[in-house]
Amino acid sequence: MIEYLLAHMWQVWAVVAIVCLILELSSGDFFIICFSIGALFAIVAAVLGLSIYWQIALFALFSLIAIFTVRPVALRYLHKNEPNKPSNADALLGRTGRVTEEIPADGTGYVQIDGDQWRAVSSTKTAIDKGTSVRVVGRESTIVTVETL
Repeated sequence: MIEYLLAHMWQVWAVVAIVCLILELSSGDFFIICFSIGALFAIVAAVLGLSIYWQIALFALFSLIAIFTVRPVALRYLHKNEPNKPSNADALLGRTGRVTEEIPADGTGYVQIDGDQWRAVSSTKTAIDKGTSVRVVGRESTIVTVETL
């Protein structure tokens, strides 16, 4: 079995390259794809008949080169419009929703934003009735602060 793998290392490197590409799809950080690039150079080395040591060395060398050259360029050009993209609860700021449970003047109620329920308080400390459209103006932990539209 080992003799077969050593004789057909290009197939092993091809599997490594494909697995790295699939993993990159889930991360989107352009880090794992650099190992896929290294695996492509290892495939070429295997096809040329170089030993396994040369293949591993070329894989490591070209993976490092890709990390320091390809990755910064890809990040610069493919993520240029989102330098500080908000995520998770920060992305709620400015969104609109509908009150699903009345928000009392000095208490909390619930609002629905994009299908999710969030505990909410009023920014003006006045009661907001159920069914009212509101906009998120702040948040504290998982409690959003809303104002009526």
